[in-house]
Amino acid sequence: MYNDFDALTFIMAGGKGKRLYPLTKDRTKPAVPFGGIYRIIDFTLSNCLNSGFHRIHVLTQYRSSSLLFHIRKGWNIFDPQVGSYIDVVPAQQRINDSWYRGTADAIYQNLFLLRDERPQYCMILAGDHIYKMNYQNLAKFYVEKGADFVLGVTRMPAEKSEEFGVCELDADGRLINFSEKPSKPQTIPDDPHRIHASMGIYFTSAKLIDEILTEEAKKENGYDFGKDIIPAIFKKFKVYAYDFNRYEKYGSYWRDVGKIDDYYNANMDLVKIIPEFNLYDRDWPIRTTYEQFPPAKTVYDGSFNPSRKGESIQSLLSHGAVISGGKVIRSVISPGVRINSFSLVEDSILLNGVDIGRYAKIKRAIVDKGVQIPQHAEIGYNLLEDKKRFHVTENGIVVIAKGENIPSLKPSEY
Repeated sequence: MYNDFDALTFIMAGGKGKRLYPLTKDRTKPAVPFGGIYRIIDFTLSNCLNSGFHRIHVLTQYRSSSLLFHIRKGWNIFDPQVGSYIDVVPAQQRINDSWYRGTADAIYQNLFLLRDERPQYCMILAGDHIYKMNYQNLAKFYVEKGADFVLGVTRMPAEKSEEFGVCELDADGRLINFSEKPSKPQTIPDDPHRIHASMGIYFTSAKLIDEILTEEAKKENGYDFGKDIIPAIFKKFKVYAYDFNRYEKYGSYWRDVGKIDDYYNANMDLVKIIPEFNLYDRDWPIRTTYEQFPPAKTVYDGSFNPSRKGESIQSLLSHGAVISGGKVIRSVISPGVRINSFSLVEDSILLNGVDIGRYAKIKRAIVDKGVQIPQHAEIGYNLLEDKKRFHVTENGIVVIAKGENIPSLKPSEY
């Protein structure tokens, strides 16, 4: 798909993702695996690809090696000679000796890219959300409204207001007030239990973003769009909010997976019989990199031993996975996972290369890459015991970190 907008796109992909720890112990948040075969950033990149925005700078900072490898391997699909590219830009301290101090500061420190390439428009996106969106519609909205600046908003429950920037709009969609993470938010007049939450999506002219960020930088506090920039500009400029739920074909689903419980729930959404978020939509495909694995396989039909049956029920099975005499229920199984005989995996997320030993039982857990679960282990059944060894969330999700060494049980402990 192509579009008529001469725009340069920046994707923010440098966050530490503290609330996703330990999944972010060795990787930045946009690089966290999701849905079996994807990384979180694949959804934003796929939106750009499908929308026709093919000049992209991915701004990195925190532990970006796995993200760099993923983009180089799976997203080397454009030809810079014809003006299409995905370029990874590490933090460089070009302005001073500071690393990125916020979302706005990350763009400010890379204004040289705008000045060198001289696009008409600038689009700024977050690389850590799960959603589908045609950014052409956002750009057209900007033009139709005669806006100076447009931010994307989505409707969220009012009780989540302290996690978002909250927008108050007039009848035409123009921003008339903005509060960063308020405890008592302004709700939507026709939807009093919800708020207009900022999605971290911005569209404006290249000239204006240069002017705004240069001016705010003089104040030594213009580091973040939500905290600093939006409150400083909405009275001076025509700032409009693009209602994702109202204007987008795919506007029923947007997830911020910044917390473990939210990440878990978004993965579990995919295994529902009729998932809200459709990975199988050929009109809006989600692209990723594919490792060289054979197809997924189930082994043993239970004919000799009914309890030794390779079985998967309402689950996502990635290539290279082998269900060898174990049972999988409502789970996301990533590439190269092996589930051995007589084991049970239920309501869980297993990342690449996890090995589940015989007779092991895993429930409501996230197991990071390469972890070996020993025979007869039980995880997710006794949270008091699990908390002594692993990270356990408020909602009782057990997270086993990458590199975790789980001792094998002695026969007397079976």
